[in-house]
Amino acid sequence: MSKIVIKPTNKKQIKLHDSIIVGVKNLSVGVLELTVEEINKLKNKEIFVSINKNIHNQDLPYLKEVLLNLKNIKGVIYYDVSIVNLKQELNLPYDLIWSQEHHTTNANTANFWFENNVIGTYISNDITLDEMINLINNYKGYTMVTLFGYLPIFVSKRPLISNYLKTFKLKNKKTYTINKEGKSYPILENNTTQVYSDFILNGLKESLILKDKVNYIVLDAFNINKFKQVLKIFKEVNESNVLEYENKLNSMFNNLNKGFLYEETIYRVKK
Repeated sequence: MSKIVIKPTNKKQIKLHDSIIVGVKNLSVGVLELTVEEINKLKNKEIFVSINKNIHNQDLPYLKEVLLNLKNIKGVIYYDVSIVNLKQELNLPYDLIWSQEHHTTNANTANFWFENNVIGTYISNDITLDEMINLINNYKGYTMVTLFGYLPIFVSKRPLISNYLKTFKLKNKKTYTINKEGKSYPILENNTTQVYSDFILNGLKESLILKDKVNYIVLDAFNINKFKQVLKIFKEVNESNVLEYENKLNSMFNNLNKGFLYEETIYRVKK
């Protein structure tokens, strides 16, 4: 049976659920950043820590310090493979979960990392539902997948928002979007700049299909105004009320979409 895990965007939302994904100050992208001390003070929680920034040489001393001082967490969700080496070097007691967004798409690579002490995979949303199930069925470890929220589509190391505000001498505000060809893409700057999909992925119905297959269903609170209600719907949904709850979500948001769950990606690597 799958378990719901949430990505809160503020400290209040941490209280909403007992399984959470948070980040660490200066080492995380697109997730609520806490200090190690704040993470270690969290009680009665299953905690995954997302360390998903590209790691540079100058980051390594701080990274090692963070990894050694994290206590009572379930696992670290990583992007940079330096963390795989550090798990062995530092004899870290918690799980590692491979999460490279657009790359976590097949069981062969996931099993390669499993053989190297990485026992979890955060499945990409760039593949179809059938491809997700195929990965899960052929993978030795446990799995996570986002089934509600805006999806990251672009990352830049440059502080694009800060540079824009400075160049045009504009005042800072809480939220930003890029508007292009009639679509509005949320943009966020923390450690890097991330641009998100113009739609909210709605995998409510698919959460029932995956409930006995995937281990963790992730709900991302970024830019979601009614996240508490969304969490309640995902907790209560079943085969008898799924259509009613789908209608509820559609009445709450006007930009829900199934993403690539039933349609293969339109993006290709240029030759």
